[in-house]
Amino acid sequence: MILKHTIDRIFEATDIVEVIGEFVTLKKRGANYIGLSPFANEKTPSFTVSPAKGIFKDFSSGIGGSAVTFLMEHEKFSYPEALKWLAKKYGIEVEETVDAPEDREAENHRESLLIVTGYASKFFEKSLWDTDDGKAIGLSYYKERGFTDATIRKFELGYSPDQWEAFSSQAIKDGYKQEYLEETGLSVKRENGTLYDRWRGRVMFPIHSFTGRVIAFGGRTLKNDKTVPKYVNSPESEIYHKSNVLYGLHFAKKAIRDQDNCYLVEGYADVISVHQSGIENVVASSGTSLTVEQIRLIGRLTKNITILYDGDAAGIKASLRGLDLILEEGLNVKVVLFPDGHDPDSYVRLLGSTGFKNYIEQNKKDFILYKTDILLKEAGNDPIRKSEVIREVVESIAKIPDSIKASVFLKECSHILDIEERSLISELNKMRAAKGKKEYQQQQNRASRETPPEDYYEAAPPAEAAILEKAEPYESQEKEIVRLLVTYGGQLINWDDIANTYIGPFMIASLSDVAFEHPVYKEFVDIYHQEVEKGSLPDEAFFINHSDKKVADVVITMLLSQYTLSPNWYDMHKITTSDETKNMKATILTAIFHLKKQKVSAILRDLQKQLQATKIPEEEEILLSQFQHMKKVQKTITDYLGIVITE
Repeated sequence: MILKHTIDRIFEATDIVEVIGEFVTLKKRGANYIGLSPFANEKTPSFTVSPAKGIFKDFSSGIGGSAVTFLMEHEKFSYPEALKWLAKKYGIEVEETVDAPEDREAENHRESLLIVTGYASKFFEKSLWDTDDGKAIGLSYYKERGFTDATIRKFELGYSPDQWEAFSSQAIKDGYKQEYLEETGLSVKRENGTLYDRWRGRVMFPIHSFTGRVIAFGGRTLKNDKTVPKYVNSPESEIYHKSNVLYGLHFAKKAIRDQDNCYLVEGYADVISVHQSGIENVVASSGTSLTVEQIRLIGRLTKNITILYDGDAAGIKASLRGLDLILEEGLNVKVVLFPDGHDPDSYVRLLGSTGFKNYIEQNKKDFILYKTDILLKEAGNDPIRKSEVIREVVESIAKIPDSIKASVFLKECSHILDIEERSLISELNKMRAAKGKKEYQQQQNRASRETPPEDYYEAAPPAEAAILEKAEPYESQEKEIVRLLVTYGGQLINWDDIANTYIGPFMIASLSDVAFEHPVYKEFVDIYHQEVEKGSLPDEAFFINHSDKKVADVVITMLLSQYTLSPNWYDMHKITTSDETKNMKATILTAIFHLKKQKVSAILRDLQKQLQATKIPEEEEILLSQFQHMKKVQKTITDYLGIVITE
């Protein structure tokens, strides 16, 4: 058995386009990639891959799933064999064990840590909104930064009371184990064994995982004492590895996909202010140097990064070499520098949303050209320093895997550096040759250490064909409920009459009196309900990789469409398409009431048949009473939907 944390690492590292691209020729179309089905003989492409969601769907054969599913179907691998193939490709050590009680305990342990951090986030939020100190100190600070109530709630910002044990004592009282409070860094143990709060008197910034669960915190002091660190962050833990996390990514991922660009800033406030201005495709490395893992997280959503610098010349120079990592991963990098004394947070508040966007568009530069300008100005007329600049610039260009793009930059830089292009090409070739030789030697060394592959896994049973049962009368309404749960279940509700709950649990609770007819949709809703009861919100990945193949296939089919709307659709036909996200309350409630209307109509038809068939006055009276009650229920539903039922 491969350990779950190893499987998680494999899935996080896997680029589905890169994997499937080894077997299928893919072409980009919008946010997705298409190609000819490798499972069916076809001339028109029906095979679709979504890099953002990490899934594929072959509309010819009906096969769909993750990169692991593809390898199992195409290469006839077992599940463990597919995982090991991916692990080898991405250099991940496979940890294996037997399925023992301690392994299940380890998984429970990780979930416990996530539950504790989720509890802490709610505690800090409640402290912010419901206590005098929270409102006077924490909320006032956020308001001074220009954050609106909606923004504060969206990012789940909070306040930790300025008391030694306010959080720790309450958590223990509520039944949370001391060991989990310590391990997540929420509490610190004294020598006498008691706990005290790590973040006392600080405003709290929860850090979310890619799927939206709170995994850590950053706390900012509001005191002017220079001996007190400005920010205190969560220590590394089983659920939090800062090199693998980007602040704000959970809130930005859809916008990054839609805009095909990611704005990278430095701090929490930068992300929140820029996001609030309407530029939602923004994330931060939270003060740490950008890591390869963080770059790959962005690379799963877009190949374009725009770095927003705060104008600190020393900081810019220090970060230049590190940004070569982005080029090495094949991403396009642009840079925007703000005036001295300004960062993205302060500048967006100064200029406003429109002015800020215009400034970015007018001042963004390609990273290579920007780096060349910066280093040349520093070198001045010193010929030795200038030669070092040339070498540094060529080193950056050598990181670019696309040879055509590298050639364009060489030509541009030859003009800026006032040096012949062929000299730069010669230097570039030397660097690439040296790099190739080094990589070859490393590959040979790895090969000499490899042992023969183990072959003791039992072959996995062949994948079942995901054939849906014959459509029932309620199928379209039930399908719509499932689609909304998959698409929006993890979004926070902030309606006038309902707030601080998620769409998924709200829908499940609202449909507690409805029995689903379609077997696969019923199974989906039952699974969703079970997860909500556990305190978990199942996301796309949960269902994509679910053990029930029929459920997984339904979700994949909903997430991927064989067709995409042409960007010229409106210009050609003057037909607009509706945006269901503009009024989420109407979207969700309409779907719920349409399904309930169908169910009520069926009950009324059944009661009518029973009334016609009965000859017993007592039964007729009971049935008539039930019929009248259901008619009232129907009237309530149709009044909301604006439908007039003909009597």
